[in-house]
Amino acid sequence: MLKKFTVLSLIIVLGACTAHPSSNTTYTKSASIQPVLEQKVDKVIVKKSINKMYLMKGNKPIRTYHIALGANPVGHKVQEGDHRTPEGRYMLNYKNTKSKFYKSINIDYPNERDIEIARLRGVDPGDDIVIHGFPNNLGNVRGPVHPKNWTQGCIGVRNHEMDEIWHLVELDTPIEIYP
Repeated sequence: MLKKFTVLSLIIVLGACTAHPSSNTTYTKSASIQPVLEQKVDKVIVKKSINKMYLMKGNKPIRTYHIALGANPVGHKVQEGDHRTPEGRYMLNYKNTKSKFYKSINIDYPNERDIEIARLRGVDPGDDIVIHGFPNNLGNVRGPVHPKNWTQGCIGVRNHEMDEIWHLVELDTPIEIYP
């Protein structure tokens, strides 16, 4: 009897998982249905005003994440320590598994324009702006990343989301960060 119950429970649970995918699961239309995790994205879009990040394939978002930003999120990053997340078009150019945060993907800020603006103001533009998970000293936190913007100018996501992003985003993928 216990064996039948266990097998029946497993069938019910597996059936529920495949019949009702989570709201974050997206499938491609093809002869064989493949989860989005088999795709690589063309572009990443960040909308700071609504704390959202979208992984794009073609013109369609295949993943959406609620994000944390710098503690002073309004406006473009202009100098080291301003706690702002930059705005504009950049590239994702380096993946780091030895970050002080749970994985990170580097954004190539500052670009030449950012450096020139900072030079004219007589300030350091800052650097080391990344997409990352939670600080390593917190362990595998699965809680919300918002409403408090807690980074120093980076884009923060939950660790399990960082695993998805890590898999879906290749180096030299453009990222567009909007106000």
